[in-house]
This record gives sequence, structure tokens and C-alpha cells, in this order.
Amino acid sequence: MSVVIDVIIPVYNEENSIGKVIAEIPKAWVRNILVCNNGSTDLTAEKASDAGAIVLDQPKKGYGNACLKGMEYIANTSNYPDIVVFLDGDYSDYPEEMVDIVQPIIKDNMDLVIGSRALGNMEAGAMMPQQIFGNWLATTLIRWLYNYHFTDLGPFRAIRYKSLMDIAMQDKTFGWTVEMQVKAAKLKLKTCEVPVRYRKRIGVSKVSGTVKGTLLAGHKILWTIFKLI
Repeated sequence: MSVVIDVIIPVYNEENSIGKVIAEIPKAWVRNILVCNNGSTDLTAEKASDAGAIVLDQPKKGYGNACLKGMEYIANTSNYPDIVVFLDGDYSDYPEEMVDIVQPIIKDNMDLVIGSRALGNMEAGAMMPQQIFGNWLATTLIRWLYNYHFTDLGPFRAIRYKSLMDIAMQDKTFGWTVEMQVKAAKLKLKTCEVPVRYRKRIGVSKVSGTVKGTLLAGHKILWTIFKLI
């Protein structure tokens, strides 16, 4: 392929899943797999390195902090990628579907493509009821306030590197995904969604797996939507 793609995977204690995620990424399509280790206390870093990824340590906790670490690495390379793919390390997504997610950028000149779990085939119990409601509420607010239609804040996504730089991501925690989508709407970027499958993650979610995590994430997502108006 002539298109250069880098993959960023933020992780925290995903030793049982990260190897599976890396193994199923279509290697022929990817230059670098950047696993951003967000202070894991298990063997996540070692398993990722053994699987062939570049491991970047980010001890500052936060989903956004981990993603920003991957972007920092890319910014310091001599050749920038054409596309950056974001993917979780818990094996809830199907990494091989990356091929479908990047196609609208390559063929249709899209700027941002969201892998939509709402449009795809989701395994029963893969998302908690509060997650499903939160996604519906957030995407409805984005439609009302910014006139952009999304069905999901799914973490599996692809974005043109230039567009990622134009967006100037800043969120360091739970607001990362919604910040990208809201800023894309404000900048009038070309966006679309691709249906993706979604399964129960390996291990317990650090966000939806606890009441505190759910409330914090929900508050941050809503706050991000309104603060960017």
C-alpha cells in the first residue's frame, strides 16, 4: 500500500488481550503499532512488545493522555502518516475491520471515520445500558448543537493525519472521543460512520465497570460537548 497508516492503542492492564489485538491488525496496511502504556501494573507492556508493537510509556493516567503520547511519537517522526487509527486494547473491537474503517478516507476523501457499534452487530452484554444511553444522549446533543449526525462515540476510528492536527486534541481523560467528533463538526470536516462488530471485552472495564467511572465519564462527555460550543 502507498498509504501510510499508524495505529494508536491506549492500554491500562490489558495483558490478557493486547497480544490478540495486535495479532489481528492487518499488518500489510500498517507502518507502526503504537501501544501507549498508561501506567499498567501487569505485563501489558511486555506482551505488547513481544507481539511486535512499539511500546510508549505514559505514567500520567487518562485515556486522552495515553492517546496524546502516541501522537507525540508520530509528531517526532521524519515521515508523518496519511491516516491514524485509534483502537482499544481490550479485544472488544475486531481489529481486522480496520480495513473497512480506513476505506472512506482512501477512496472517498473523508477526514474522520467512526466505527459505529450502534450500526453494527453488537454482542449481548458488550455495552452496559448506561453506555448505550450515554452514547445516544451525546450523539443527540451533537446533532442538535452542531448539526452533525453520529450514532456512536466508538473508540475504533480513523482520521486523516492532517485533520487530526487541525483538530488540536487536548482532552486528557474520558472526553477524548467526543472532543474529536465535536471539533470535527465545528471545523466542518467530512465525516462518516462504518458499522462495526463489538464483543464483550476481556477483563473488567475501568470506566463502565464501576459506578464512579461511569459517572465521571458521563459528566466529562457532556461537559466537553457544551464547553466547545
